[in-house]
Amino acid sequence: MTDFRQKALDYHAFPKPGKISVEISKPAETAKDLALAYSPGVAEPVREIAADPENAYKYTAKGNLVAVISNGTAILGLGNLGPLASKPVMEGKALLFKRFAGLDSVDIEVKHRTTEEFIQTVESIADTFGGINLEDIKAPECFEIERELIERCNVPVFHDDQHGTAIVTAAGLINSLEVQGKDIADAHIVCMGAGAAAVACMELLIKCGAQRENIYMLDRNGVIHTRRDDLNEYKALFANNTDKRTLEDVITDADVFVGVSGPDVLPADAVKLMAPNPVIFACSNPDPEIKPELAHATRDDLVMGTGRSDYPNQVNNVLCFPFIFRGALDVRATQINDEMKVAAVDAIRSLAKEPVPQEVLTASGYEALEFGKDYVIPKPMDPRLLPRVARAVAVAAVESGVARIDLPENYMQD
Repeated sequence: MTDFRQKALDYHAFPKPGKISVEISKPAETAKDLALAYSPGVAEPVREIAADPENAYKYTAKGNLVAVISNGTAILGLGNLGPLASKPVMEGKALLFKRFAGLDSVDIEVKHRTTEEFIQTVESIADTFGGINLEDIKAPECFEIERELIERCNVPVFHDDQHGTAIVTAAGLINSLEVQGKDIADAHIVCMGAGAAAVACMELLIKCGAQRENIYMLDRNGVIHTRRDDLNEYKALFANNTDKRTLEDVITDADVFVGVSGPDVLPADAVKLMAPNPVIFACSNPDPEIKPELAHATRDDLVMGTGRSDYPNQVNNVLCFPFIFRGALDVRATQINDEMKVAAVDAIRSLAKEPVPQEVLTASGYEALEFGKDYVIPKPMDPRLLPRVARAVAVAAVESGVARIDLPENYMQD
């Protein structure tokens, strides 16, 4: 681990600090080039944009530019370490946007005293970008921040910790239930954790067919139920009218366990109580709610997913967020709505059922992969994710009325 730590530090420090840079996209070698790039030539697109703001998409990089914005209050699993400490993560997100979807991205770290100050800061700069990716903002403030920015901004705003996690989790869980011969509409679901990711995951599962009354959510104080008086408005959405109070109570005969909480909080004895052919997604990083080795030693009939790349069925947000923004920006969507999220779920689900190309097997280190218990979610290096997910999202944006232009001809045909 010490060796890995040094390798990670060296990766970020050399040969020059950081993970992203700015490149020039037009000729700038001659006096004529500079006259076009800046004064006097730059005045012409300025006039065009002043006459019609939509021309910013034609004459600037706005339509291919995403802002990755954080206040550093919930950095990975490290907690509230402040805006500047979040910068390596935000640069990493920018790297992923470029690597997987060809989107340019700028990281922005915001200091603020109040939630409203943060909202106003982002609102004030939003028109610079084609989309806003919010990142590593703690709950419950993240809910208000995203809601207000969606209302105030004319470009899509997406809190990936909520919705990216939810989309990949939903795709993997629905496929896992199919492998196990079960239907999401009938599934008894236990969710350990009640923060941003948990609430978003469960809400999206409901939009995909799960029944709210079949979901049992737990926080540090146990089962969230209707007789508790310590619930914020977001937890209250999942207050179940039940006498069950403990993990053991709710996990008995459960079909699904979703963990978005912390390490080693799901004991083997609780796993034994689950229904036949259960599904466990233990997504705490880097240490899951139960180690896969222990879970498989306890049950031989389960489907297991984690947030880690060294186990099968990695629940990884990179499977969706670059491609969701790609599709949204390409039709100039004003928001990323539920229809677009569900379309992404369906596209990711479907891809996992198709034959896996050799290039993906090679990149992922597998000799073979086939839809089943150890392969319910596509691998992040699968190049088919870009056309499939981006197109599905773009089509959904057009059909739901939030796109400002029609789908480009032959868009993302793979």
